[in-house]
Amino acid sequence: MTYNKLIIIFFNIILISKLSAQTNTNADYSFYRDRIAVAPESIFAKFIETGMSPANHVLTETEQRKVANAFSLLPPLHLKILKEHLQSISFMDNMPNTALTSPVEQEAAAANKKFNITFRAGILNETISEWATVKEKSLYDTSARPSLELQIDAGNFDAFVYVLLHEATHVVDAVLKLTPHAEETDSVINHTAYTRNIWRLYNVPEVRYTKPELEKTRFRGGKVQPITSAKNIYDSLKKTPFVSLYGMASWHEDIAELVTIYHLTHTLNQPFVVYIKENGEIQSKFEPMKSRLVKRRIKLCALFYA
Repeated sequence: MTYNKLIIIFFNIILISKLSAQTNTNADYSFYRDRIAVAPESIFAKFIETGMSPANHVLTETEQRKVANAFSLLPPLHLKILKEHLQSISFMDNMPNTALTSPVEQEAAAANKKFNITFRAGILNETISEWATVKEKSLYDTSARPSLELQIDAGNFDAFVYVLLHEATHVVDAVLKLTPHAEETDSVINHTAYTRNIWRLYNVPEVRYTKPELEKTRFRGGKVQPITSAKNIYDSLKKTPFVSLYGMASWHEDIAELVTIYHLTHTLNQPFVVYIKENGEIQSKFEPMKSRLVKRRIKLCALFYA
């Protein structure tokens, strides 16, 4: 056997070991199966009030496999917290948003909190790249310059992998209070490592990260922006510690986006790049995990793998 072949075999072994370590194959993630249920009546009522006609969705065998795969890819801390605090998981058709995590009305103590997570069933038929691109495109109006387009490359994993991780991070955050929660938002805020020197209030970033271009976007309470402003928007985002525009909506969304995109890129070895293209040619891009300010926050993700 030649030296070059030995080198190739060695690196293949390392790669296989690394990929194997990325899943929770030995962890108990099957607990969720007994918790799949019709969404609470309060959730149906919420969507009916908006003029929708929500309906419970029964998973097909293919969809069940996708859900199982997504749970198997969750970080260890997420599995531990969900096993203790996930009361039910639901799937719904004709749902206006992607997902909703809701506390179940019962004991007030954080140690006893239970949650329902309801998902729009349609995401089970989309990849992360497809779903994220559609979501991001909703921020822009292309009518004045249709040759410009936005595209997100986040690999070919099921969109449910991303959305489950994002929503599960909300549960972990609520239980462990990784960011300040409701009882602190109207009083003196005791900042945590995830909010200190980044957020002033739960939905107000520090002054140095409050950029005019970013404040105009929908996730900051603004409106749909012309696609011609996209480059300036992402150039401004590069000067902040936020991994996405959606992460700027509040510190709760910030931590969920940070952990999700970190896990996607660093653990699952998938890309996450926002491209702005004109007539198919790349004009600019935003790759959050290569941002200097974002890199400073990566150490905060270690907790989820302890």
